Amino acid sequence: MNYQGKIYRPWPEARSILIQTTLGCSVNTCTFCSMFDDKRFKVRDLNDVFKDIDQLRNYYPYVDSIFLIDGNVMAARTDYLLKLLDKLNSTFPECTKISMYSGLNDFRRKSINELKEIKDAGLTMAYSGLESGDPVVLDKIKKNMTPEQAIKGMEMAKEAGIKTLLSFIFGLGGKERSHEHITATTDILNKMQPNEIAPMALAIQPGTVLEQEVKRGEFIMPTELQILHEEQYLLNHLNFNTFYWGDHGNNIVSLKGALPLCQPRFLNEVNAVIEARSAAEDRVIQTFSW
Repeated sequence: MNYQGKIYRPWPEARSILIQTTLGCSVNTCTFCSMFDDKRFKVRDLNDVFKDIDQLRNYYPYVDSIFLIDGNVMAARTDYLLKLLDKLNSTFPECTKISMYSGLNDFRRKSINELKEIKDAGLTMAYSGLESGDPVVLDKIKKNMTPEQAIKGMEMAKEAGIKTLLSFIFGLGGKERSHEHITATTDILNKMQPNEIAPMALAIQPGTVLEQEVKRGEFIMPTELQILHEEQYLLNHLNFNTFYWGDHGNNIVSLKGALPLCQPRFLNEVNAVIEARSAAEDRVIQTFSW
């Protein structure tokens, strides 16, 4: 099978089979992101996707996990998704997990009954990018989503029984809005209570609007200590059960485990790194492109 353009999947899906269902991202305006700058959003012809599925069946005698790419697969029509999930289940009866990217606004644009149908047809997890709970940051990064819309989208996904993983970005408020960014993000996470969360440290992607803002001095990169203090604040104030995927390659401290069980240990590790790096107060975070 031939994948079109750049291909991305969340790091927890490293062992999943990737099936390209959409091309690009239905939003594709976020200033920090260049993932899908090489294509316009399109839902692929279902027959072409079916051909890929059949081809993958010939490649793999056993498939445990499938991840549907590109961005915002949930934006496809419900009848399309139901046919796709039925095909996946019939072709890979041994598969125990089918996941996809979904914008929180994509949940809002479907009815609860539609979301329940999609879940009952075999969707086991949806990955959504929250990025920040701060309305100022969300506006600056052109996410095209308000905190209220994010909360509503999550409410609908949970009512439908769709398991969700929310990702967000340490440092996205920059040096000047670090505190507001992390406090608002923590507050909204406590309201939304997703099944799993995945924080990652800010990385400036080549060719993005954010990269140009950094070069012009309009966005001041956060320091290492600010990133660490953001994670410290988050771990001090999260108050619900979730799984913490804090082991992204750009994170300063690699943490992975269930909360609140692992919270004290995670805090101790973050606090120890803060203490060790306290002398380098002004050192700007160094991260790598995705």
